[in-house]
Amino acid sequence: MAIADLFTRPTAVLPAGGSAPAAPARFGRRPTAAGAGLEELFAWVDEIAALTQPARIHWVDGSRAENEALLREQVEEGKLIKLNPEWRPGSYLARSHPSDVARTEARTFIASAREEDAGPTNNWVAPEEIRATITPLFEGSMRGRTMYVVPFSMGAVGGPLSHIGVQITDSAYAVTSIGIMTRVGTAVLEQIADGKPWVKTVHSVGAPLAPGQQDVPWPCNDEKYIVHFPDTLEVWSFGSGYGGNAILAKKCFALRIASVIGRDEGWLAEHMLLIRVISPEGRSFHLAAAFPSACGKTNLAMLRPTIPGWRVETLGDDIAWLRPGEDGRLWAINPEAGFFGVAPGTGQSTNVAAVETLWGNTIFTNVALRPDGDVWWEGLTDEVPDELTDWEGNPWTPASGRPAAHPNSRFTVSAGQCPQIAPDWEAPEGVPLDGILFGGRRATNVPLVVEATDWTHGVFLGSNISSERTAAAEGTVGELRRDPFAMLPFCGYNMADYFGHWLAVGQQLRFDRAPRIFQVNWFRKGDDGRFLWPGFGDNARVIDWIIRRIEGRVSAVDSPIGRLPLTDDLNLAGIEVPQRDLDALFEIDRDLWLQETDLTEEFYRTFEGRVPAALYAELAALRYRLRREA
Repeated sequence: MAIADLFTRPTAVLPAGGSAPAAPARFGRRPTAAGAGLEELFAWVDEIAALTQPARIHWVDGSRAENEALLREQVEEGKLIKLNPEWRPGSYLARSHPSDVARTEARTFIASAREEDAGPTNNWVAPEEIRATITPLFEGSMRGRTMYVVPFSMGAVGGPLSHIGVQITDSAYAVTSIGIMTRVGTAVLEQIADGKPWVKTVHSVGAPLAPGQQDVPWPCNDEKYIVHFPDTLEVWSFGSGYGGNAILAKKCFALRIASVIGRDEGWLAEHMLLIRVISPEGRSFHLAAAFPSACGKTNLAMLRPTIPGWRVETLGDDIAWLRPGEDGRLWAINPEAGFFGVAPGTGQSTNVAAVETLWGNTIFTNVALRPDGDVWWEGLTDEVPDELTDWEGNPWTPASGRPAAHPNSRFTVSAGQCPQIAPDWEAPEGVPLDGILFGGRRATNVPLVVEATDWTHGVFLGSNISSERTAAAEGTVGELRRDPFAMLPFCGYNMADYFGHWLAVGQQLRFDRAPRIFQVNWFRKGDDGRFLWPGFGDNARVIDWIIRRIEGRVSAVDSPIGRLPLTDDLNLAGIEVPQRDLDALFEIDRDLWLQETDLTEEFYRTFEGRVPAALYAELAALRYRLRREA
C-alpha cells in the first residue's frame, strides 16, 4: 500500500451523544508493508494517543482541500473570523485569550542531561524531573479533541540542507499555521520511511472537553511549558496556542533543536534574514543578517533601495541555516516556507513589500477589525480609522486610549506571495554567502557600520551584540540588553560553546571565500535625541558600501574597533546628512568603549571559563588599541 493511502479514508464520526470512543477514531490506514521509520512513527503516535486520549486522530496530508476544510471548520466553531474577500481574499482573523499573546520564555526549558550543556542563558531542568512534571499534564489533555499528526520539512523536502519532523497537536489553528510555515505532506512520510532522522514535537493547548462541553474560541491553559530535549531531539509544548509556542517547527525546532543538530554535524542554525542584493551592474551578492527584535530585521529582508540601480530579492526574513560547502564557501537556506511577522509598525511608509505580501491567503492574529471586514493595526496607515473592533473584540475609537491591535499581533503568510521573493528562494542547495551582518539598537558607541578584520574578530563582534534596555536608558552604556548573534533566547546549548562552534565553522572555510562580517547600527542618536541616520530604504546606502568593500572597490580606515568607511565613499546622493552627523555616526569615544570592554568581560565571566580563549584575546587586543589611542 502506498503512503498516500494513509489519507484516503473519510472523516471519522463520533458515536451518538458525543461521548468519546474507547480508542480514537482514525483518519487513514496504515501501509501493510512499512519501513522501519514508519513503524517507529506509528508506535510514537500510538504512545502519544494513549497518553493524551484524543477522540479522533487526523493524519494531515497538506492538501489544499484539507486546509480549506480546516479553515471552514474553525470559522463555523467561532475560532476564526473570515475577512471580507473583496479586501483580503482567503484570509482570516484569530483572537487569542488575553493571557496567551506571546512567547512564554520564562516557561521555556532546555532539558539536557547536564546543566552545563544548557549554560547560564537558558532555563535548564533535568530531563527526568521535567518529564515527571509535564507527563501528568498531558494525560488526557486531548480528550474530546482531534489529535492532528503533521509531517513537515524545514527546507525543500529531500534537500541537502533540509531536516524533517512530525508535530502532534490538538489545535487546528496550529495545523493551518504550520501548513504555511513549513512543507507538509506525504513526501515527508516517504523520507521517514526511507530512514531519514526526524524530530518529534508534541503540542497540546491543555483544554480537554468533557462529553457535551461547549468549546471556547481560543482554548489554552494557565499552566504553560515549552520543553526541549536536545539529547533525544524532542519538543513538548503545553498550555499555549499562540505563535512559536504552538508552531513548534519555528523557534523550537528551527533554532533551539537545530542549533544542537548543527553543533553535532558542523553547521549553524541562525536567527538571520537572507537576501540577494543585485548591483546596478547586475552582479548578485548574498547577505545574511542577525538582528534582535525591533532592530529593522524585516525591513532589511524586504528592502526597497532608495538609490537607483540597486535591487534586493528576499530569500528569508527570520531563520537561516548555514553550512560549509566543499568549495570553501558558506552556503545558506531559509528553512521556512512562510513569514510569521509582527504586524504593528509594518506599513506603507516602513515596509511596502510586506504590506503587498499580505494581499490575501493570510492568517492574522490579534489585529483590529474594520467595519468593512478588513484588518488594521498601528502603523499600517498614517490615517487612523474612526472606529474599529479591537483585538479583544471590543469597540474601539482613537479616543479609547489603548492600542487597537496587540503590540505582538501577527500575520502568517506564504513567503511565495512576497512581490520581491527571489525566483530560486526554495533552491535545495541554497546560496553562497558573501557577507554576514550583525546589528543591535544602540543610541551611542556603535558606528553606523564597521567591518571585522577577520572571521575571529567577526565572531567577537557577534558575541557582543546588544541594545539599550529601555528608551529611558538610551545612552547609558551600563544598561545593555545582551543578545549575542540575536540568538540569546534561541540557542539550544551553552552559548560559550556556541561561540566556539562559530570559530570552528570558520576554520572549515577558505580564507578568501568566507563571508566578510560587518556590524551595523541604524539607531545611533545625536545629543538632541534624534536619529542621525534616515534608515529604512536608505540603509541600502550602507549595503552599497558593504558590497563595494567585498568587491575591493573602496578602502576603509582602521580604528580600534574595526574598519570604518571613509565618509566620502558613502553614496549619499539624494539625501541630506550633515557632515557633523556623519562624524557623529562614526565617532569612537575611547572612555565609553573602555567601559564597554569591562561589560563584555563581565558578560563572558557568566559562562564560567567556557568562552573560547580566542575571544578573550580579541577583548585584550581591543583594550590595547583603545589605550594606545590615548
